[in-house]
Amino acid sequence: MAVPLLDLRNQHDAMADELRGVFESTLRSGRFILGPVVEKFEADLAAYCSTRHALGVSSGTDALLLAMMAMEIGPGDEVITTPFTFFATAGCIARLGAKPVFVDIDPATFNIDPRLIEKAITPRTKAIMPVHLFGLSAEMRPIMEIASRRGLWVIEDAAQAIGARDGDAVVGSIGDVGCLSFYPSKNLSAMGDAGAVTTTDAALHARMKMLRLHGEETKYHHTYVGGNFRIDALQAGFLGAKLPRLDAWAERRRENAGRYDKLLVGTPLVTPAWNAPGKHHVVNQYTLRVPGGKRDALRQHLVSKQIGCEVYYPVPLHVQKCFAYLGYKAGDFPHSERAAAEVLSVPIYPELTAGQQEEVAGAIREFYQL
Repeated sequence: MAVPLLDLRNQHDAMADELRGVFESTLRSGRFILGPVVEKFEADLAAYCSTRHALGVSSGTDALLLAMMAMEIGPGDEVITTPFTFFATAGCIARLGAKPVFVDIDPATFNIDPRLIEKAITPRTKAIMPVHLFGLSAEMRPIMEIASRRGLWVIEDAAQAIGARDGDAVVGSIGDVGCLSFYPSKNLSAMGDAGAVTTTDAALHARMKMLRLHGEETKYHHTYVGGNFRIDALQAGFLGAKLPRLDAWAERRRENAGRYDKLLVGTPLVTPAWNAPGKHHVVNQYTLRVPGGKRDALRQHLVSKQIGCEVYYPVPLHVQKCFAYLGYKAGDFPHSERAAAEVLSVPIYPELTAGQQEEVAGAIREFYQL
């Protein structure tokens, strides 16, 4: 049977009446931009993320941009991050005129290796931007220690990791600002683009709130040059309806990850470290390593069987054409480059059935003639 990479129909069917109610109440209210629905979602999200403040924004990309604008990061500044991530992580740094400075990943986690950060710091470094990739928290304790000692901001790119924890600390509450995405493929998904920033810093929150609305302090009086980074009330309503279900959905993802681990025993594949001690992985993606140069062949085989799969991400950022001016070259970050050549993500959404997982695993075993 065909198995899609993502299928939200069952999730939405199960709460269809509630979602229709959100739409109808928003329609009747006439309040489509910000307003009380957004404020309630922001309060609930802040509580969920263990922060004092949360601010709904237009996308995860705009969350990153807004956070750095509030920190006045711009031309001449450097931000340390990973080259193995979605484009927006470094793209937002560059959009502000700052310089992305890349540090290689830990091959076991796919996240930035904190042991390599210190030597990348220069007098121009202003922030560190760790990415909690695929739903696993980066090693935040050493990162926060370095940032504290060196006087640097920490911006958590938690786009794929809402609800993940590093020890007892919830991602988005550890650094100065956490940046979330609610793109439809995320664990907490909007029906369109949406995102959020979280923080416990009242001054940063106030600045981001103004920057979200063109830097406006009071109507038509602008303290900063900001942007239009507002979340729609309708998306906030949908997200607010889904938020109470998020932990249960994440647990289903973890159960599915455990089932895959068992089904794939005996294959050459390296399964993800989703159950590492001291971490709570929310498994936004179940990302395999395919050794031996066979990733693309396996992907083609799965596609031929109508099984959804995707490569996140095939080209590390340091060798993207648009970042050629940074002067990096192939070979500079070998762990990121190897990951880009080996990773393959397979379906992991909460509503995925055991039968569908058996279909995925069966196709993989067929590829390896097992």
